[in-house]
Amino acid sequence: MSEPGVNETDTYEIRVQGRLDDRWSAWFDGMEVVTDDDGCTVIRGRVDQAGLHGLIQQVRDLGLPLLSVTNTRTGATS
Repeated sequence: MSEPGVNETDTYEIRVQGRLDDRWSAWFDGMEVVTDDDGCTVIRGRVDQAGLHGLIQQVRDLGLPLLSVTNTRTGATS
């Protein structure tokens, strides 16, 4: 039996240091890409756990410092 919530799709916000414009949305599987006034970028959208791990790997591959990952449904930040 799987853990509760593991296969569910939730909305996440991945916050990274650095500026990416909205053209990066396609590279992040259609996720919304928004640059804040503070020079950070928020990558936001619905994704399951496997997809979330893939997005975090893409952030790593770009060499961008990962600031936070937030499940917007629960408000839990990592």
